[in-house]
Amino acid sequence: MAVLLKRPEVRKRTTLSDSALYRLMEKGEFPRPVQLGPRAVAWVEAEVDAWIAARIEASREEGAA
Repeated sequence: MAVLLKRPEVRKRTTLSDSALYRLMEKGEFPRPVQLGPRAVAWVEAEVDAWIAARIEASREEGAA
């Protein structure tokens, strides 16, 4: 069963602002949320965690170069 995260939790985990989140989503660089209702969305926790892990990995590779 997937765990869903609301925007405040996504912001807390990523330290990104709302505008940064939506800018990254527009560019296809951040997971898109799941539509829960007409005015409600949430992100899949595993997708957000994978994005965070990829950012950590990328920063480690840049430091090693």
